[in-house]
Amino acid sequence: MRDSFEYVNNNYGVNACFGRRVLVDGKPGTITKDCGHHIGVNFDHDKPGVIANCHPTWKVEYLGMGKIRKLTKAQERGTRWLEYGDMFESFMDFVYWDMKQQAKGGE
Repeated sequence: MRDSFEYVNNNYGVNACFGRRVLVDGKPGTITKDCGHHIGVNFDHDKPGVIANCHPTWKVEYLGMGKIRKLTKAQERGTRWLEYGDMFESFMDFVYWDMKQQAKGGE
């Protein structure tokens, strides 16, 4: 299994990693995803979990380490809906099931 950001770091000579702060075209953000030939950045002005694919050398300044922001409760539920939603007749059926799962402490 290849290391995260191996392609980007080896081919572009940068130091990309999860949680690294960056300025992309002057906009601050945090690297949150390895997108193969690109870096996935969650910009400070976006909601947590919103990821923009950025070229690793186009107007990117690599800074120190930061923290990856947690998803909101609604975003977490939306992620679970994408994963499990096709097992249910309706969204409300999913919501009832999801509430029971969360009350039990997860899956």
